[in-house]
Amino acid sequence: MVLLKSSICLLAVTGAVASPPFPLSRRQSTLESFIETESPIALQGVLDNIGADGALAPGASAGIIIASPSTSDPDYFYTWTRDAAMTIAALVEELRAGDATLETVIQSYVDAQAELQTVDNPSGGLSDGSGLGEPKYNVDMSAFTDAWGRPQRDGPALRASSLIAYGNYLINNDQEALAIANIWPIVQNDLAYVGQYWTGTTFDLWEEVEGSSFFTTAVQYKALVEGDAFATAVGGTCEACSVAPQILCQLQTYWDGSAIISNVPSSGRSGIDANSIIASLNTFDPTADCDDATFQPCSARALANHKVYVDSFRDIYTINSDRGAGQAAAVGRYAEDTYEGGNPWYLATTAAAELLYDALYQWDQQGTLTITDVSLAFFSDLVGSNATTGSFSQSSAQYQSITSAVKTYADGFLSVVQEYTPTDGSLAEQFTRDTGEAASATLLTWSFAAFLTAIQRRNGEVPASWGSSTASAAPSECSAATVAGTYATAAAGSW
Repeated sequence: MVLLKSSICLLAVTGAVASPPFPLSRRQSTLESFIETESPIALQGVLDNIGADGALAPGASAGIIIASPSTSDPDYFYTWTRDAAMTIAALVEELRAGDATLETVIQSYVDAQAELQTVDNPSGGLSDGSGLGEPKYNVDMSAFTDAWGRPQRDGPALRASSLIAYGNYLINNDQEALAIANIWPIVQNDLAYVGQYWTGTTFDLWEEVEGSSFFTTAVQYKALVEGDAFATAVGGTCEACSVAPQILCQLQTYWDGSAIISNVPSSGRSGIDANSIIASLNTFDPTADCDDATFQPCSARALANHKVYVDSFRDIYTINSDRGAGQAAAVGRYAEDTYEGGNPWYLATTAAAELLYDALYQWDQQGTLTITDVSLAFFSDLVGSNATTGSFSQSSAQYQSITSAVKTYADGFLSVVQEYTPTDGSLAEQFTRDTGEAASATLLTWSFAAFLTAIQRRNGEVPASWGSSTASAAPSECSAATVAGTYATAAAGSW
């Protein structure tokens, strides 16, 4: 591995032996102080991994987001469409919150994506849209041609959503012409891809299972709903968006009555997977009801699934030995995971917190909280026998007691991250299941971005509505209808 300057501190700490076994950020006196210290580190960690000026992205083209500066064991020195899109979504929210310095970085990303869409690759090309499903590229924007799990059909949907978020920001700031010229042509291609290829098999976001993926289906649905509205806003049309109800219908098939089965086929696994938690974060709509159909964070389905997911890690990680039911725990991708040791992931643990912050925001907006038979077990873990089915108004003692317990639970996941974050604030991909030492890829961009979004939600900073409440309901019978797409080069425009 190349020992880049800002990685040296992390690599020197990794593997240290002490009592406790690793010098960690538990030295911070409070969670609040950890958040205050870690937030700027996380933002800088993202920026360091973006070309062409990022300190840890040598050779990366302008606007290209590398996954990690790690070049061996594992080699993540590539750009993934999925990871990059979710990272930019986090930066757009920082921009909306007032950090205007990020806009040039976002614009460089936009320009880079316009070019990447034209790169012929093993998945195909732009003429029929098939190349948009290619999961990763070299950092100079050339095609990665080695064997890989392809296609991955979440990338175009996620990129469309992140660009729509920035496009709407431009429109709201009287720069509609830029949204029309620079954003819409890229988004139009990605929406066309979703409408044409959504029924095809895909590798999941962990790049391991080929079939149908809950995460992919969820983000595809969201992209088409908000894409239809964005098309109208910029004076365009979205024929592909007409299949959104059919995708929503497909989304319901992953629910087994008690949890989300994230991959079909599950390839010998239980199907309980961080895929489902991260999907609900991406489909979170701050104006939505606690809608089961879109698995909103405050929905009974999302909360029941959260419990099943977190519980699946309680007995398999040594560092969770004193973290029983109702207590936050370190969590990973899925219980059967063996990749790089099959450890907890920072981004999965912050995601478990973020879903609960989202739910708290939604309950406060609605002024009520409802416990159903589906979600009762989740709440019972937190408030015991005081959890009963029913609806509780914001002014009631029950509401205050329950939401206080949920907030404490959410903060507990961040405290787990705090406990296993090195004192320099660097976030790797994983931390080991036995001792909590940083593991796998160093300085993972997605880990930093996931921390940022969790803190945004904790602070009540939420994305704009994507229109979930105005979308058409799922039909009673699912159809595999698709719309043949048309594709055109989206030339990078002047800013």
